[in-house]
Formats: sequence, C-alpha cells, structure tokens
Amino acid sequence: KTTIDALFAAARAQSGHHLASLTQKIEPTYSWDDIILSPDAKTQLREICDRAKYRHLVQEEWGFDDKLSLGKGINVLFSGQPGTGKTMAAEVIANELQLDLYKIDLSQIVSKYIGETEKNLNRIFTAATNANAILLFDEADALFGKRSEVKDAHDRYANIETGYLLQKMEEYDGIAILTTNFRNNIDDAFERRLAVIIEFPFPNQKQRRQIWQQILPDSIPCSSDLDLDFLARHFEITGANIRNIALAAAYLAAADGRQLQMIHLIRALRREYQKMGKILREEEFGKYAGVR
Repeated sequence: KTTIDALFAAARAQSGHHLASLTQKIEPTYSWDDIILSPDAKTQLREICDRAKYRHLVQEEWGFDDKLSLGKGINVLFSGQPGTGKTMAAEVIANELQLDLYKIDLSQIVSKYIGETEKNLNRIFTAATNANAILLFDEADALFGKRSEVKDAHDRYANIETGYLLQKMEEYDGIAILTTNFRNNIDDAFERRLAVIIEFPFPNQKQRRQIWQQILPDSIPCSSDLDLDFLARHFEITGANIRNIALAAAYLAAADGRQLQMIHLIRALRREYQKMGKILREEEFGKYAGVR
C-alpha cells in the first residue's frame, strides 16, 4: 500500500506541475469544525463528499455507468457574496477527500487569440484528470455566464468558448467547484448540468457570534471586557470581515503590549468598514461610541 500511495502521490505531483502555470494550488487547512454554515448547507457539502466516496459503488457496481454517457463527474456551484465561505467550503471538501485543490486563474485562461482559450482549458482538464484534483473556478460567471446574442464575430467566438467549456465539464470525471457572487449571471444551460447548487448567504447573528468566538485562538490573551455578543448583534458582516477584524485587532493589542481588549476590536472594525467604503453612524457603536 505504501508503494502504491507513493506512486499515486508522484503522479499527482507530476500532473500538478502541469496545472501550476494556469492555476493556483491551495493547501487545504480547514475542516468541518472550522466552517459555520446552516445545517442544510453543511449537509449538502457532506453529500458532495459522499458522491466522491461512493461513486465506484453507485456507478460501477450498481450500474449507473451504463445509464450515463457523460456527466459522470461532480460539478457543483457555490453562490454567495464575497467572504461568505465559498472557498473555505472547497477547502473543507478537499481536506475531507484528501485531494489536491487548484484554483483557476480566469485571467490566464481567457485569451484574445482565437483558439488559445480552448487550448488552455484542455490543458487544465487533462492535467486535473491525471492528478485526480478538485478544480475551483472562482467567479465562474466570467466564463460560465449567460451566452450572448450573436451580433458580431467576437460574440460568436465567446459563445464557442462557452460551448467548449460546457463540453469539457461534461467529460470531466473529477470534482469541479464553481463560485459566483451572482447566481443569476450563470447560464441556464450550464446550471442544468450541475449536480449540486449551494447558496452561501450572509451569516445570521447566531452564526456571526460563533465565527467571532471561533476565530480567536485559544492562546491569545483576552480581556474580560470582550463583548462578542454586541459585535455579532450590531454588525452584519461576513466571516471574512470578522477574520480581518480579529487579526487586525490582535496586531493592535500586540503593539500596545497588552491583552486583546474591546477597544482593539472596535478600532479594527472601524478600519474594516473604511476599507469596505461603508460609513457607520456613531450611535451604531452604542456604549462604545467615541472609541477610536
């Protein structure tokens, strides 16, 4: 078994080398305990893993292989605003299945030269098949978006690219995870080819409270004045925002040479809202108004 595992790892590494020029390899660090989602969304993620684990049984032993000419892979769509956990969910799946995860750099795939986009896509899918890798198409509407009416040669070629991409997805036997910020932008014909579609909404207050608690490491010295309930209740932000605020606050505390305090979290929260281009009214800070 050790020898087989070593050979398999070597083959994955070789194929991964071919993927490197057009993709970014992501080292999965997140597990089921790290991701805060609704019970239904988490169940759907586990069902994706089950499709991969039991594919041999269902398709080969139970005979579904004979019923499917194409579409034997697992193609899923994660839809939601930035920072709601789509990439983290892909990492959780890759970690659970012990598979390599490659994020597709769409800017390097799409080429202005006729035929080059198809060549790039072919290289990616061929290498991914050999590597038994998970493909993560970030902001997939750039390539999987609604096909336009043909008005000129450029439109005709763009639709050819989309059609080719749909064909490669049909032929691919692995897992392809696509993310979009706007599900309505995804082409209807492509959506019908998906096995699973999962919505990633903004976290609710209870989920935000869990994320605040979970993002703070056990080893960080925290003051007793931390009011995570207040933060979760008053500020409707994503998990990514919460992570950014917690990290920035930790640096503020380290620079002050003391424990993480509520003042650090409030200051970091103000910075995060500035970065987002959003304005907070001072009264929204309640008893922490004026803290800067």
